[in-house]
Amino acid sequence: MKKAALYSSSATSRTPPPEPPEIPPETAPRTPLRARITAWFERRDRVTLFFGSVVLAALLAATPALVVWHQQSPSGELQQEEIDAAVLHTLELQPLPSRAAKAAELVRQSVVRVNGWAVVPADDDDSDDDAKDSNKDGSPGKDRKERGERKAGKDAKKDSAKDTKKESAKNRAKDRSKDKSAAAKGKPDAQEKPEGKERIVSTGSGVVILENGTILTNLHVVAGAKRLTVTFSDGMESDATIVGMHPENDLAVIRAKKIPDDLPPATMGASGRLKPGDEVVAVGFPFGIGPSVSAGVVSGLGREFRSPKGQRNLTGLIQFDAAANSGNSGGPLVTMEGEVVGIVTAILNPTRAGTFIGIGFAVTIEGAGMTVGIAPF
Repeated sequence: MKKAALYSSSATSRTPPPEPPEIPPETAPRTPLRARITAWFERRDRVTLFFGSVVLAALLAATPALVVWHQQSPSGELQQEEIDAAVLHTLELQPLPSRAAKAAELVRQSVVRVNGWAVVPADDDDSDDDAKDSNKDGSPGKDRKERGERKAGKDAKKDSAKDTKKESAKNRAKDRSKDKSAAAKGKPDAQEKPEGKERIVSTGSGVVILENGTILTNLHVVAGAKRLTVTFSDGMESDATIVGMHPENDLAVIRAKKIPDDLPPATMGASGRLKPGDEVVAVGFPFGIGPSVSAGVVSGLGREFRSPKGQRNLTGLIQFDAAANSGNSGGPLVTMEGEVVGIVTAILNPTRAGTFIGIGFAVTIEGAGMTVGIAPF
């Protein structure tokens, strides 16, 4: 009988298991695209926040327009009628200022009032009252007649009191002689007779042409004045001095001693571009009231005017029909663009009234250039 095979009990060497094959890099599993995008944004959070804010703001700004567009134009396109209706609705809620108002506003801060001062004798203080008591035709007014009647009633009393007055006159003469002797000796009780008081003798307008306070005005506004003052648009008042004159054009240049902060000079234009019918405004202080604005058109160019007193003959003037009166002299004549093209100088009125009847004259700004010594404007 065949025996079963016997095996030894000693340890036998075993072969180690084979290692798993290496996977090539190109075949390794890749990170999903969504995860990579998320990681990129996490690393750049500030950039993400900025662009997100921009996109959100754009959407918010466009939303009202999209809503209106969708409501008004179901077809998806704005119609011209809808645009016109929106513009008219806006103009009704916020009306635009007139062209004259815009022109006047552009030059408003550069226009000043010019006053000429002089010492008036005390005997002339009542001259204005006498003028007020006269009628337009030159006959005595009611107040003057009443004073005349009262004066006639007092004459009888004056005759009876002549002797008394003679005696008092002698006494006053003695007192004056005493005062003179006291003044000669330098005594403190000596009093001098007052010469008069300072009053405004002329009022006109002016326009600032340089930011240092140089002002252009009419020569007849400042002529004969012992002292000049100018009042700016903000109410500041300053003394001024004459620094230039051009009698041929009735122009003068004055300079204020103190000026407001950021004083804007007016913008000068070219009168050569003017044509009859162009709109203009005159800005100034008629009869000291202002600043006042009047609007009109250019009536003609190259005009001549001789003053009623025959003092000077002005040529090359701009004729206009914007209202101007006494006090407008020296003020600017302004185009609709706010440019100064002339200086208001004179008005024509064949009567003795001396008020505006529709014809005014202005010296061209080019003619003023010779006075200022600055060219071109």
